[in-house]
Amino acid sequence: MKRLKLVVLTGAGISAESGLKTFRDTDGLWEGYRIEEVATPEAWRRNPKQVLEFYNLRREAARVALPNQAHQILAELEKDFDVQIITQNVDDLHERAGSTQIIHLHGSLFEARSSVFSELVYPWKKDQLALGDLCARGTQLRPNIVWFGEEVPLMPDATMHVAEADIFLIVGTSLQVYPAAGLVDFLKPEIPILLVDPGDPLIRNKNRLICYRELASSGMTKVREYLLTFRIEKSKTG
Repeated sequence: MKRLKLVVLTGAGISAESGLKTFRDTDGLWEGYRIEEVATPEAWRRNPKQVLEFYNLRREAARVALPNQAHQILAELEKDFDVQIITQNVDDLHERAGSTQIIHLHGSLFEARSSVFSELVYPWKKDQLALGDLCARGTQLRPNIVWFGEEVPLMPDATMHVAEADIFLIVGTSLQVYPAAGLVDFLKPEIPILLVDPGDPLIRNKNRLICYRELASSGMTKVREYLLTFRIEKSKTG
């Protein structure tokens, strides 16, 4: 039987359990900075050195963080499902947990791209990305991060996968950041939605919503049991 397609949208809450901070947890400050100071094209034009230093610190934090149980469960589910992860996170914890199909909607801390030619993207494993680091065409490199106010180039890929989902799982996101929050609108009407988050994310289609108001790791242990039962029931009905 064809494996069921599980599409997973993850947000900052799943990485927070690995010790990575989120700006929404600190009254709108992100590691002591306002978003407008470090995560917008205007911030880059105004003070590129500060932006680079901010992401260097985030890269350092991501490098020493470890995948948690929620990441590991998602990776293990590949044994039973066709798992497609769509993450708003810019760390590599899903990869290090063993997941193999990941779309980084908002980019990656471990990539750099030309500040002029957006198609020139490079893996970046060094600790620092600095002024004077140039692309092959001689322009300054910037973090390959989708900043507030920029288009999200991987949204078409993400919406395609969501439209093909047999089940949709949301983990650790408040569903306040668009366009990612709008992905639920691309689901087929009958597709069940599972939500793991201790808060109260804004979501429509609540008639097919199953909520686990918990942190990612504890919630995912329960989701795993639900999904395995769901798979067995689906196999019986064809």
